[in-house]
Amino acid sequence: MNPGTTLRLILGDQLNPRHTWFEQQRGDVLYVFMEMRQETDYVLHHAQKVIAIFAAMRELARQLRAAGHCVYYLGIDDPDNRQALPDNLDALIVRFSVRVLEYQAPDEWRLDEQLADYARRQSIPCRMVDSEHFYTLRDEAGRLFSGRKQWLMEHFYRHMRVQHRVLIDDDSRPVGGQWNFDHDNRKPWPGLPSEPADFRAPHDHSALWQTIVSAGVNSFGDANAAQLAWPISRAEALQQLDAFIEKALPHFGDFQDAMSHRAWRMFHSLLSFALNTKLLDPREVVARADAAWRAGSVSLATAEGFIRQIIGWREYIRGFYWAHMPPYVEQNVFGHSRALPQWFWNGQTRMRCLAHAIGQSLEQAYAHHIQRLMVIGNFALLAGLEPAAVHRWYLGVYVDAFEWVELPNTLGMSQFADGGLLATKPYVSSAAYIDRMSDYCKGCHYDKKLRTGERACPYNALYWDFFARNAGTLSTNRRLGLVYRQLAKMDEATRRALQEQADGLRNSLDRL
Repeated sequence: MNPGTTLRLILGDQLNPRHTWFEQQRGDVLYVFMEMRQETDYVLHHAQKVIAIFAAMRELARQLRAAGHCVYYLGIDDPDNRQALPDNLDALIVRFSVRVLEYQAPDEWRLDEQLADYARRQSIPCRMVDSEHFYTLRDEAGRLFSGRKQWLMEHFYRHMRVQHRVLIDDDSRPVGGQWNFDHDNRKPWPGLPSEPADFRAPHDHSALWQTIVSAGVNSFGDANAAQLAWPISRAEALQQLDAFIEKALPHFGDFQDAMSHRAWRMFHSLLSFALNTKLLDPREVVARADAAWRAGSVSLATAEGFIRQIIGWREYIRGFYWAHMPPYVEQNVFGHSRALPQWFWNGQTRMRCLAHAIGQSLEQAYAHHIQRLMVIGNFALLAGLEPAAVHRWYLGVYVDAFEWVELPNTLGMSQFADGGLLATKPYVSSAAYIDRMSDYCKGCHYDKKLRTGERACPYNALYWDFFARNAGTLSTNRRLGLVYRQLAKMDEATRRALQEQADGLRNSLDRL
């Protein structure tokens, strides 16, 4: 390296090869990648998540070297690896006579604090630059909602649509005359059209997996190292985007909330890993969906529903995260404290919906949003599982889970642990919703229609008991008026039987 080296740190979710950092080749710039136990061990991660991130990091490092950039890659098994970010930076600053440290803005609060604290203690200049990925700045949503009693995604979403001219006419009104077509996108899947073939390219990462295991990294789930299909380069991510737009997006809108034991991904894009590691830019994904609607290949309701997830919910969640950290992780309005049942780690439960959704999560490191929210999260909230433990499980099990997006979705949307800061009501249901949106109840050990008894679906008694137990917190919620009117109509014997059934279920979670 030339004297006066600038060290540019690249984290595992900052794999954008089009960042302006890379526009010029400079002999005094060293790009540094680190595989660290600090990052593999802060929660227990799914094996595929560790493999996919390391493989994508290695691929970008290879591309940068091929383009003539100076790269230092610190592997998980490197004897010089101190396995912690500050210690590794200390060693590299001395080794390469570093005069300037630069890093892209981390998306997770813990890394942001760690690097900011490190920078404060250095005698050399340390600079943070933008990751050049998101539509919004970290504090943009917070400023938009400043002074308001409650955050509402729909307000943010409309603001984003107008600001970025997405599905907007010349008079700044929504095309089609309405902002949101959510009610058109809630159909159960009858089995046709068929789920498209997996449009991802598999890789053999057996050697990398052996390196990870030999380095002592603990994980869970199916590694599937010989056939791992998550994209590890921008080129692969773009191919996946092309295939999704052509083969799956036309049906995504209708069936985005549907679930089936016959289909693990339905018509979902599987693009969240590529987006969250920045292999893809959200603008190009939104533009492709918009173009598909304008070309007449997808309906407006389908395009809007998909675009809302990216320019709306994804950006909104990020803004919410930065506005409420760090205390947000401690939220637990209901005081729930039960440990996760053992079948969260093996999928072996007689509840068919949970066996499929969790089993799929363990096998694929993926479940779509309704499986995460209305099957797994729904049960976790009704059963009174500890929100922080649920958060750690979600953060570890899903290949696309990084804290900025996972934590608000889990604690706020799924577990309502923040008491309504994010969601306007708890997203819970009895067996009726799961049966309406899936085929899980057919052939299940439990009877979806029964509330009490050994064969009664656990969701039913847990659902009514949840609202009865938390009436002091929830009964004044206007969106729950119907629930509490139905609860009030039940006689005392019925309410007592539901409570006893729910108590029995919570005391025997491992045996369900």
